[in-house]
Amino acid sequence: MFIGMNVPAVDSGSALLQGLWFVLIGVLWIGFFFLEGFDFGIGMLIPFIGGKSDAKRRVMVNTIGPTWDGNEVWLLTAGGATFAAFPTWYSNLFSILYLPLFLVLVGLIIRGISFEYRSLNPSTKWRNAFDWCNSIGSFIVTLVLGVGFANFVRGVPANTMTQYATLTVPDGAIDGVPGGVFVGLTQNEIFLHRFLGLFSGYGLLGGVMLVVLFLAHGAQFLSIKTMDEVGASARKVADKLTPIAAGLMLIFVVWGTAAYATDNPNTGGWGNIVRWVVGIISVVCIAAAAFFGRKGRPGLAFIGTGLGIATWVINVWVTIYGTLGIGAQLDGTKLFFSKILMAPVNTVLGTSPMNLFASSQMTLGLMRTFAFIMVPIVLLYICWTYWVFRKRLNTVNIPVSGKISQTSVDKANAEATS
Repeated sequence: MFIGMNVPAVDSGSALLQGLWFVLIGVLWIGFFFLEGFDFGIGMLIPFIGGKSDAKRRVMVNTIGPTWDGNEVWLLTAGGATFAAFPTWYSNLFSILYLPLFLVLVGLIIRGISFEYRSLNPSTKWRNAFDWCNSIGSFIVTLVLGVGFANFVRGVPANTMTQYATLTVPDGAIDGVPGGVFVGLTQNEIFLHRFLGLFSGYGLLGGVMLVVLFLAHGAQFLSIKTMDEVGASARKVADKLTPIAAGLMLIFVVWGTAAYATDNPNTGGWGNIVRWVVGIISVVCIAAAAFFGRKGRPGLAFIGTGLGIATWVINVWVTIYGTLGIGAQLDGTKLFFSKILMAPVNTVLGTSPMNLFASSQMTLGLMRTFAFIMVPIVLLYICWTYWVFRKRLNTVNIPVSGKISQTSVDKANAEATS
């Protein structure tokens, strides 16, 4: 096991709190992907649906302008909750996935700058440049997170969890590998293998799937939030991309459930059943979104893509329950380039990673009390925010030379109520 780590004794109360916080962190990721999913999708669509029209682009930006920064709080809260509840998991993830997480940070910064600086100069080139920043930043974050979550399903090798750790493997823990010590590689080798190894076939599938799904989710949101040319273009894009997202999700679920993490010692047979059920529900929800979109029911279509995203996160979370996505490798010198198994991880570490990496029972209990008070307040605030900004947007309402004619306003309001 890892140098300097002691295996803690776990009672039922502590185990219950660990499970509770594992679930709550999953809920935070669901909130982030659901809300920021259509934000990222709209950001990626700005150059394509908006075209060369500044009015169209501005409408698209305005649909998410009041709420995008609030939606990012879900990511910060998920990271903070992980740090507080499972600090060792948090620190090791930032060690293993340093470069991917750095790319996520760069993407978020580029995207945030685009919102803040876009309207500071009336120049068309200036605004187009920051619209592309929004699109590129949204794409980077979505792609990297999709690849990262796919690697959770595939498994992160245990002997890379700390840079200077050596992992002792008991005899018989892994079939075909004698007991002994896996000695870590050099720092440069670890860095290279950690990054390149993420982009396996399944990892890339996860990234592409999430990009297409967020594009469809964003297009569905645009179709219920905008009118005239923007809304019509968004419906066409949603009709094309949503079925593709359903197909990619089907491949992701079947491939991941059949090939990876089917031997999680913390879930057993019921875990595989739940993974299949939840995964198929995700596919059905996205397929239903495609159906309702073509039937002219964009509200139901948006709910469908949102439920598809939520059930996808649940599928991943069931997969990594107890193991936190950590597995044992057949060859400890190849890092990500050898097969990873979940089954022996508890034996190798002496307990499940969830028990090993969790905070104390007192810390988890205090966090629970705070969360039960604050989470309902935050949810009410989010609902209130979207209610305030519920009206549909129209290019007619975009000012030209700083003015909007009353006739244009009356026309847009009539279309919105018809």
